[in-house]
Amino acid sequence: MGNIFEVMDKNGRRIRLSKRQWSHIRQDHPEIENEEVIKITLVKPDKITQPYEGTKYYYYKYFKERKDPDKFLVTIVNYLNGEGFIITAFYVNYIK
Repeated sequence: MGNIFEVMDKNGRRIRLSKRQWSHIRQDHPEIENEEVIKITLVKPDKITQPYEGTKYYYYKYFKERKDPDKFLVTIVNYLNGEGFIITAFYVNYIK
């Protein structure tokens, strides 16, 4: 189906956003209007966490210009065989 973009995160790991996942994000989280905020979150995150055992990492970035109280963009990335792919992204009001 193809990719919207592929970037290297701050730790040098390759991450991609597929067209399918971008459609999911736009449908379920319409407050994310463009993929640039996701790229920024991956390349220059404020924090990266792994709240559960496994292969999923949460990338957080604070966007102070948002008028909504949910100002942290969290982008959830799953890593398989050294490659990362975005599962979803949405805004939250705090870091887990």
